[in-house]
Amino acid sequence: MSIVIERVETATPALAEFLVAHHAELEHTAPAESRHALVFERLLAPGVRLFAGSVDGRPVATGALAAVEDGHEELKSMRTDPALRGQGLGRSMLTFLLADAEARGIRRLSLETGSAEFFVPARAMYAAAGFQECGPFGRYLPDPYSTFMTLTLPAASVIPAPRTR
Repeated sequence: MSIVIERVETATPALAEFLVAHHAELEHTAPAESRHALVFERLLAPGVRLFAGSVDGRPVATGALAAVEDGHEELKSMRTDPALRGQGLGRSMLTFLLADAEARGIRRLSLETGSAEFFVPARAMYAAAGFQECGPFGRYLPDPYSTFMTLTLPAASVIPAPRTR
């Protein structure tokens, strides 16, 4: 299965529906105040780079990079279509996002994900990519429903920017 990853700058109904499903999927994992997924409009705001992966023109994965401070961004809205999980699409998106951040000189990526059993595969994927657990960053506060992770990226001098359409 071949995934095409592109930067998203305008809303499409299919992508909006995909991200609404993301929020619905998270409802059972934590109380509302402990769920930190961005709504679609915020994913299209300045300071956020949203990417969608598609297979046969259908959105199957998303991921975003949001500015935290100079040289530090947050990984946001990572989601893979539930019917396609375990096939490497999330890993492909993560690899793409890491390359995008490195190419732009970002030195640190952090993320917040859930601490519930539902998020075990995501945490394992992030750990396999080199992310390590850390304390809250940016505007986050300690939360028993959250796991915070961070990764220091290498210098961007030899890494070409990923191609986007």
